[in-house]
Amino acid sequence: MEPLVSIIIPCHNSAKFITATLNSVGAQDYQSWELIIIDDQSIDDTPAIIAAFASKYSNVKLISLPQNKGVSNARNLGMTHAKGKYIAFLDSDDIWLENKLSRQVAYMEEKKLSMTFCAYNRINEEGTVISGVTPAPFSYSYHQLLSHNLIIFSTSMVLKSAIGDLQFSPAGHEDWIFFLQLFKRCTLGYGINEPLALYRIRKDSLSSNKMKAVVKTWKILRESEKLNLVKSMYYFSRYAVLTVLKRLR
Repeated sequence: MEPLVSIIIPCHNSAKFITATLNSVGAQDYQSWELIIIDDQSIDDTPAIIAAFASKYSNVKLISLPQNKGVSNARNLGMTHAKGKYIAFLDSDDIWLENKLSRQVAYMEEKKLSMTFCAYNRINEEGTVISGVTPAPFSYSYHQLLSHNLIIFSTSMVLKSAIGDLQFSPAGHEDWIFFLQLFKRCTLGYGINEPLALYRIRKDSLSSNKMKAVVKTWKILRESEKLNLVKSMYYFSRYAVLTVLKRLR
């Protein structure tokens, strides 16, 4: 019997993109999944779009929140409802290729892995591919993650038992902080060097604000990971160099 995968999608006013995201879940060639959608008080057509999609599937659960409390709260709530052996995270504007789940589950089952991620392509707001394949290394460690988070959240799959009591922080860069805490337990994340996802670049995305990203990176090193000044400066300098090199590709 195929292990159950719990897919968690937090969303807020995602009507422009969420249809493509949901359809990519429905198109998976892996059938043993449940979808948990947490609507963070959307005021656009997002709830109606989700309802229409959910009417076609018995394994879709919609949780509608009465107050907007942010993506970290939504993901934490989603994890409490997850029943699967594995948890796969998907942002409401990203897209999976049809063999994304089957490829990751097969690899994790065969190798007894706790965490995997995959290569991906970038797309713009219109859904056009705007980059070559961003590769995934064979493995990635906690110390590598301190220098640079190259793991796109929608490419990740995690063994639920490895997550345990971990929760997402509301501090910003919540995915990076989550992975740092997870890698302290898992030691390594393993990459599948095949493009199994499409990562959408949005003009209004938080990641587009480079100055905020720099400040939050420093705060993560010093406050979240509690590194001393010397170590923080070392990893921050590596982060700066790797970020520049990434832009030059």
